[in-house]
Amino acid sequence: MKLKNKKVIVFGGTSGIGLETIKLILQNGASKVYAISRNPTKVKIKQKQLILEKADVLDENSLKSLFKKIGKYDVLVSTATGGERAVGPFLKMNMQGYRNSFHKLWGYANVIRYGIKNLSKNGNVVLVSGSPARKPKPGFVAVSSAGGAVEAFVRAITHELAPIRINLISPGVIDTPMSPLKGKARKDFYKNATKDNIIKRAGTANEVAKAIIFAIENEFITGTTIDIDGGWILS
Repeated sequence: MKLKNKKVIVFGGTSGIGLETIKLILQNGASKVYAISRNPTKVKIKQKQLILEKADVLDENSLKSLFKKIGKYDVLVSTATGGERAVGPFLKMNMQGYRNSFHKLWGYANVIRYGIKNLSKNGNVVLVSGSPARKPKPGFVAVSSAGGAVEAFVRAITHELAPIRINLISPGVIDTPMSPLKGKARKDFYKNATKDNIIKRAGTANEVAKAIIFAIENEFITGTTIDIDGGWILS
């Protein structure tokens, strides 16, 4: 599917991977792009094709109203994490934090459940998981569990959604605004986090966004996971 003159919805489209995705979609000629998050005012792009909307992927009534307002559309992308993610050893983990990590799954389930009705039958869905779901590492049990659930959800729903396509992007360590670290502390963190990878650096949000565009445009893929991980799985 070419994006020219298409109507696209991007949840989590106001920061990091989502924002870079918005930029590429606009560059590819979409007629309308809805950037949706809990804080859409963060977006400083001024383009008539870009429409900012406020919504929480965990608020089902809010989503129902939003999709009704938007009407028919062609592409659904969600990079929204749904909120907090617990890290660290499982046996020392706060169990509420572990449970809350699954907000990512519930957010994705909600946007598909309430958004699929208005999605074009020739349209497609792209979600974002993460490499810990594909190859868990110590300290990532909550992220791995939630990501694994997302991957299983995508595979399980692929037949039901057809002919609508659905695919998943799985990023490795990506330098995004989600990390609060600054300066040397930020540089050292990403250096240490990727030192064992084949590509020894953090990826960029733009590199992940390009994979999302590929998944949208390639009409011969569905129910698959695309790794953008610097070699995480093989490292």
